Amino acid sequence: MSEGDSVGDSIHGKPSVVYRFFTRLGQVYQSWLDKSTPYTAVRWVVTLGLSFVYMIRVYLLQGWYIVTYALGIYHLNLFIAFLSPKVDPSLMEDSDDGPSLPTKQNEEFRPFIRRLPEFKFWHAATKGILVAMVCTFFDAFNVPVFWPILVMYFIMLFCITMKRQIKHMIKYRYIPFTHGKRRYKGKEDAGKTFAS
Repeated sequence: MSEGDSVGDSIHGKPSVVYRFFTRLGQVYQSWLDKSTPYTAVRWVVTLGLSFVYMIRVYLLQGWYIVTYALGIYHLNLFIAFLSPKVDPSLMEDSDDGPSLPTKQNEEFRPFIRRLPEFKFWHAATKGILVAMVCTFFDAFNVPVFWPILVMYFIMLFCITMKRQIKHMIKYRYIPFTHGKRRYKGKEDAGKTFAS
């Protein structure tokens, strides 16, 4: 390869200013994401706040209903992935290739592993709200629709999707929320300790 052939290189073999700027911007963004990881409640409160601001903006502008509908469908897909196990038990029913969910009381505890982890769920949901918010600044995305039809269709879609997900949970006996391994108490110590 000759000088300047690699991505982001300038003529002199050093990274270009634009490449360095976006690399640094990506590093700062990732640093903020890493710092926010342990603050689950704060992250979700900020996301709910952004969602509330978005809803007020759509209400005041009286438009962008199709963007809101698309955002709702996107969030529904994220939520279903959040509730689903990483390894689908219906696909693993016949094979013993990987870990499976416990189906009997005496089986070993296995924590629920999600297809979409909580942090990625939050990150994608927040980015979706921000993209929808940006779309409300452009009239090209303000497609005229009769919004009550969209609301009814979304409610029907939500109910059908959640019914199917709940049936899947019941059939394969899993709960998408794990609060840690059960701890069993031993027998009470009724006697004195022996000193040797």
